[in-house]
Amino acid sequence: MAELFTSLKPGTLLSPVPAVMVSCALLGQKPNIITLAWVGTVNSDPPMCSISVRKERHSHPIIRESGEFVINLCGEDQLKDMDYCGVRSGRDTDKFAQRRLTPVPVPGFIAPAVGECPLYLACRVTSVQELGSHDLFLGKIEQVGVKSGLMDENGKISLSRAKLVAYNHGVYYALGPALGFFGYSVAAPDVLERRMKDLR
Repeated sequence: MAELFTSLKPGTLLSPVPAVMVSCALLGQKPNIITLAWVGTVNSDPPMCSISVRKERHSHPIIRESGEFVINLCGEDQLKDMDYCGVRSGRDTDKFAQRRLTPVPVPGFIAPAVGECPLYLACRVTSVQELGSHDLFLGKIEQVGVKSGLMDENGKISLSRAKLVAYNHGVYYALGPALGFFGYSVAAPDVLERRMKDLR
């Protein structure tokens, strides 16, 4: 019988992952943006997430010293800005100025949000773990900002309107139509039909 899997050497094959712009700043200095795909939710109560950053990246010491970062979720309209912020260094480029992005103050934070992005999560660093090639910054989510146009008539966030993008080993992808929802496999037929209709 043919082998079901081909064995490969260990690697970062987890895909797809979110592609985001993370903004950071030190008091009295211009803010910077770093593009990251290694971002994840790690806890719900309190809400926490993590980002992994190489030590040699310009943003690394900024985040370490300031103890904060802002994760800006990106939609299709921000894709080129996000890519640019991943291939240019803040050491010699003012990315906000170059891409004509709007730094929006986040109350209680030095780092601004990116005004063009549909959502942001402002995080306070709770710990830093040295992993090898990257350091993992664990952050407590202290504020969430959502563009008003993403709120539906019931006051709920309609993430489909954000047209968020995903990253899959060097390639950006649009998210497709909804295929299901949490619990759909056991939902009553009328609930399933209604919910799926709402998601389209």
